[in-house]
Amino acid sequence: MSSAVKLLPMFREELRMCKVRPGETVGILTQGLERLDYAQAFSAAATELGAKVFHVDLPSPQAAGDVEWRVGQTGLGDHPLVVEAFKQSDLLIDLVFLLFSKEQLAIQAANTRILLCVEPPETLMRMFPKEDDKRRVLEEKRMLEQAKTLRFTNDAGTDVTYELGQYPAVAEYGFADEPGRWDHFTSGFAFTGGNDDGVNGVVVLQQGDIVFPFKRYVQEPVRFTIRKGRVVSVEGGFDAKLISEYMKSFDDPNAYGISHIGFGLNERARWDALVTETRGIGMDGRAFLGNVLFSTGPNAEIGGTNDTACHLDIPMCNCSLWLDDTLIVDKGEIVIPSLLPNGVVKETL
Repeated sequence: MSSAVKLLPMFREELRMCKVRPGETVGILTQGLERLDYAQAFSAAATELGAKVFHVDLPSPQAAGDVEWRVGQTGLGDHPLVVEAFKQSDLLIDLVFLLFSKEQLAIQAANTRILLCVEPPETLMRMFPKEDDKRRVLEEKRMLEQAKTLRFTNDAGTDVTYELGQYPAVAEYGFADEPGRWDHFTSGFAFTGGNDDGVNGVVVLQQGDIVFPFKRYVQEPVRFTIRKGRVVSVEGGFDAKLISEYMKSFDDPNAYGISHIGFGLNERARWDALVTETRGIGMDGRAFLGNVLFSTGPNAEIGGTNDTACHLDIPMCNCSLWLDDTLIVDKGEIVIPSLLPNGVVKETL
């Protein structure tokens, strides 16, 4: 049995959750002939649901093999007619990674739903979204939108405060079911951004925290000093040097801006997934229950003006997080019942 045939039932159910209806148009985007089995399975699934389907495969990027993960740069901008076709679609299946790109924002603005799918099949199956995920993530979104400040700490010395209100909150619950909505097939968190000059303090990474796009567990402390929404220093040993040199390589002052902040709610995501699985972009690490996702770089997805191609996502373990004066995460444990699976407080032995 081909991989596309095996994927078909799962992708059909995902498209149902995305509210694909008879007569809708579903566009599928690949690049360099990658994930063609995903494209075939999504095409068959959408056809079974009565949708009209078309598939575009972009040429491989000229910088093929480049180890840098330059977000927002896919080559779709060289094909304006393709962008227009996707703007006329009801749903776009993104099998490339358009996030942070001007083209994605334009497609969303035309009310096209967008579903990103780049994780391996085993991860998609294990983290397949549930309706209760939507309830919980929307509750996190509501809490982020209502708060005026977010503060998080850890025992390694982190103590940073985000002034909130300039930017909206965004929910990722794993399916794109509303006009203009973007989501990622496997997710489970919400996030917002601090005011442009309103993030101040210190973030100290400790052993077990994860740095993306490196897909690397931190082995020793890394200290970020943040003033008025910008990283002003990165100190520590080898891990700090890797991060510092990576940010420096973009030769872009916006690389040092602070991006989004949120916390993970997906109990099916695994902190230890990178030990055996490095395909995809690492949504296990970004979404696992109780992590605080500290990020640097672009903020266009929440309406900001920072469009740097340098983006770091850093899921942190064992942090405590407050929204205003309300404790939400206590040393890596979610303590708000409505944010837990089925609204039940996690039991401790």
